[in-house]
Amino acid sequence: VQLQASGGGLVQAGGSLRLSCAASGRSISRYTVAWFRQAPGKEREFVAGVFRSGGSTSYADSVKGRFSISRDNAKNTVSLQMNSLKPEDTAVYYCAADLTLILSSMTSSQAYDYWGQGTQVTVSS
Repeated sequence: VQLQASGGGLVQAGGSLRLSCAASGRSISRYTVAWFRQAPGKEREFVAGVFRSGGSTSYADSVKGRFSISRDNAKNTVSLQMNSLKPEDTAVYYCAADLTLILSSMTSSQAYDYWGQGTQVTVSS
């Protein structure tokens, strides 16, 4: 599967953005899909994920209540709605997908075989 992330941009603190991860080549409904982010000088970190079976979701504590991940199988996309953005949310955001990872591995970047190219999110104070 090939992944294409889009939707990043520059927004003021308190604003919203919606990121989209579009899949091609395979149906994204078969995959566990997650968003990770990496800020300058920091390690890549898990943001949110949706499991392939049953649709269980998981969020990093830092984004709970502000971000929401969802699937649109008809459009073969997974979206990340980001509300109440903070300057510390500034990072390059990547979507990732995997066909076989287990639920307990969903937050680990090493568990994912497929990655999109990243989209920059910048939140100004």
